[in-house]
Amino acid sequence: MNKIAYLQCPTGISGDMCLGAVFSLGVPVEYLVDKLNGLGIELEYKLSTELVHRNGQQATKATVDLTHNHHHHHHEHSHHHGRHLPEIEQMILKANLPSRAEAWSLAVFRQLAVAEGAVHGIAPEKVHFHEVGAVDAIVDIVGTCLGLDWLGLDSDDRGMPLLYCSALPTGGGTVRAAHGQMAVPVPAVLKLWEMRGCPVYSNGIDKELVTPTGAAIATTLATDFGAPPPITIKQVGLGSGSLNLPIPNILQLWVGEATLKSSDTSPQLETISVLETQIDDLSPQAIGYVFEELFAAGAVDVFTQSIGMKKSRPGILLTVICHPEKLPNCEAVLFNQTTTLGIRRSTQQRAILHRYIQQVETKYGVVGVKVAWTGRDTQKVITNVQPEYEDCAQLARQHHIPWREIQRLALQSWYAQNQN
Repeated sequence: MNKIAYLQCPTGISGDMCLGAVFSLGVPVEYLVDKLNGLGIELEYKLSTELVHRNGQQATKATVDLTHNHHHHHHEHSHHHGRHLPEIEQMILKANLPSRAEAWSLAVFRQLAVAEGAVHGIAPEKVHFHEVGAVDAIVDIVGTCLGLDWLGLDSDDRGMPLLYCSALPTGGGTVRAAHGQMAVPVPAVLKLWEMRGCPVYSNGIDKELVTPTGAAIATTLATDFGAPPPITIKQVGLGSGSLNLPIPNILQLWVGEATLKSSDTSPQLETISVLETQIDDLSPQAIGYVFEELFAAGAVDVFTQSIGMKKSRPGILLTVICHPEKLPNCEAVLFNQTTTLGIRRSTQQRAILHRYIQQVETKYGVVGVKVAWTGRDTQKVITNVQPEYEDCAQLARQHHIPWREIQRLALQSWYAQNQN
């Protein structure tokens, strides 16, 4: 069975509510603090938890106290310390985080930077924004990703956690932010909802219910939005918000096992976007960098083909496959990072096998193994089992042994676990 989770957000979502929910599920505070110290911000904050009551219900409240100005983590819009995205990305890359937590954290920050950049009309790398630069937001995002990884959720075909999310309440009223008084939802939250095609509704509460940090976590990590997927619930984590509201201000994080409906068959059909452009005047050295930027922007796959162009010039056909909601991000990368003057778009259907990523133990560490299958849940036929390249590569580098040896051990471990 796949280990999955569902975010039930009756009063919205924020970074500290996510942290509270993972702590409620048993993630040790000491573990998160130890890993977060690798970011180099250990002198800037203190992280603590407490049990609180919201409308008579008990939940876990996570608090990030900023030591440099003793500011209490009540509202993430009031901070004045900021960092640019490249600085935050370097902090994460140097922190020696678990591979999945690192990838998820980078993706959340990139998503928020793209949204903030779109709001202000500048490139994501140029954004200097208080909500993302603030130490408590860094702790909230990276801490949540560490917590979800610690809980052992399986991964979807994007490499993100098998995490689903309810529709989100819009809230209302106004809030004071770094750029002055703003209507709720604030522009960055609206942009994140637009980028992901997020379902929203009004619950009649005129407060800020979804913060930029919370919206970035949900719209980046969630596999899908809407009603709960078929799930056998094993645990429920309850993360408290700071506001007292007419209904309990609590984020619920359900964790359990996926239960497929008997009608689920394979392959599945999904809509995919394809971007194509041919290039004959770009240095080959730039192509590798373009690949990295496209994957960071949400591409599912990127590839090139050698072609002959007009006047017999050699060139390449660059093709990008992405989900429709990621098309604007990927197209922006192509225009910004290549010499192309035009990009062809097409929408196609692709058949995909059911797949999930199962974590297996080897004597050198944990490796994710992608498992693809056909048929119904009661009559599964495994068609492909492949260890994740990056997990194998990371362990191979750490222990100075061949990559293929890690791959062999991962496959051996998977078959030993699943021989029945």
